[in-house]
Amino acid sequence: MNREYLIKPMLDRHYPAIQYGHGVYLYDAAGSKYLDGCSGAVTASLGHGLQEIGEAMAEQARKVSFVYRSQFTSEPAERLAKTLSELAPGGEYWSFFVSSGSEATETAMKIAIQHWQEKGRPSKYKILSRHMSYHGITLGALSMSGHVLRRKRFIPLLEDFPVVAAPYCYRCPYQQSYPSCGMKCASDLEVAIRRIGADQVAAFIAEPIVGAAGGAVVPPARYYNEIKEICDRYEVLFIADEVMTGIARTGKMFGIEHWGVEPDLIALGKGMSAGYTPMAAALVSDQVMEPILAGSKSIMAGHTYSANPQSAAISLAVLQYIKKNKLVDAAVDKGRYLRDKLDHIAQKSSIIGDIRGNGMLLGLELVSDQATKASFAVERHVTSRMTELAFRNGLLIYPAGGGLDGTGDAIIIAPPLVITNEEIDELAEKMAQTIFEMQEELRAVV
Repeated sequence: MNREYLIKPMLDRHYPAIQYGHGVYLYDAAGSKYLDGCSGAVTASLGHGLQEIGEAMAEQARKVSFVYRSQFTSEPAERLAKTLSELAPGGEYWSFFVSSGSEATETAMKIAIQHWQEKGRPSKYKILSRHMSYHGITLGALSMSGHVLRRKRFIPLLEDFPVVAAPYCYRCPYQQSYPSCGMKCASDLEVAIRRIGADQVAAFIAEPIVGAAGGAVVPPARYYNEIKEICDRYEVLFIADEVMTGIARTGKMFGIEHWGVEPDLIALGKGMSAGYTPMAAALVSDQVMEPILAGSKSIMAGHTYSANPQSAAISLAVLQYIKKNKLVDAAVDKGRYLRDKLDHIAQKSSIIGDIRGNGMLLGLELVSDQATKASFAVERHVTSRMTELAFRNGLLIYPAGGGLDGTGDAIIIAPPLVITNEEIDELAEKMAQTIFEMQEELRAVV
C-alpha cells in the first residue's frame, strides 16, 4: 500500500473521497451516495453545493479575501457584526470573529476574565462549567469541557472547570424527577460558586442544549432563568455556548431563546457559515465591554484570519438565505416531522432509551435495558458501530456521549434545514434499518 500524507481521524481506516455535494446528499468518487443526516458535524445547515452561497463567495473573492485586523476593517465584517447584534437575544452585542467554535468559546472565556481585570477585580478568573459538556478541543476550551473521553489524554494540562451537575432529566444525577426535584441541577451552580468563592469566579459557560457530550440533552423549563438569576446574584458572567445550537438549528435563531434569557457572552460557529467557510464568533454584551472600553480599549485575543472579509461575506450570505427562506420556522416544522418518525422507530426498538432535542437537533440515547436505563459496556463500542452501520446504509449520523459518567452511547440526528419531508422519510427508513441491524448484531454476541 502506498503511504499517505494526510492525518485522518483514524489512521488505519479508509475514507471515501467526496467528489461533490448537492442539497442533503454527498457523492463520493466511487459513485456512492450519502444522505447527510447530521449536517457533517451539525454544521452544513443549508446543505451542500448551494449556488447562491457560491456566488457570494466568488463576488467577495474578486474584491478582496484577506486583510489583517490590526491594519484594516472591511465592509462585510462590519455588516456581519451589526447583523448578529440585531439577531441576538436582548441587548446589543459586539462581535469578535475567529475561525472555529473552539476559538470562539476560548475567546469568550478570555474576554470574561479581562472584564473583571479591567474592573479592578483580577481574583475573578475561574470559569465554571458542567460535567456533561463539550466546548472545544483547544486546551482552554477543553479545560471548560466535561467530555470524559476527549479530556482523557490531556488531563495534566487542563484546568478542572467542570464542577456543576448537568440538567439530565433522563438520568437525574440526584435520582429525582422534574419538577419535584426543585431543579437541584440549577442550584448546584450556586453551591459551586459559594464553595469556590464568588470573588474567584469570572463566568459560567453552558450549551443551551448539550450536544456532543450528551446527545441533544434539553434542560427543563426555567432552568436557564434560574441559572441567570444565580449568575447575576453572585456577579458571575453567563456564557452561552451556541456553537452547535445557534443560527436556526433548534427552531430559534439562538438556542437560549427557548428560555428567554439574555447571556452576557455568546459563542457561535458551525451554522454561522453553514460549512461554506471556517467562521465563528464571540458575541460580547455592552455591559461586558464597558470596563474594557473605559480601560485598555483592547481585547487581548486575536488570530491571523479573524474577521477576514471573505468569511464575513459568506456568513452574511448564509444569514440572508436563512431569513429569505424562513428556515427558523422550517426547523420547527421539519423537526416535528422528523421527531414523529423517530418516535415511531423507537416504539419498535429495544435499544432506544430516550429521544430528545429541539427543532432540527435531535438525539437518541442507546441502552441495553430500557426499563433500567442500563448503558452498554464501553467495550462494545455501540455508538461507533452504529455510526459505521449507518454509513454503510448511506446515512451520516453524529456520535455523542451519554450516561452520567460520559461513557454511554448516543447519536445526534441533525440534517440540513433545507431537507424536504420526502428526504426525511428516506432518512427515517435508513435510520430504522440501522437500528434494527444494530439490535440483531448485539443479540448475536450476547
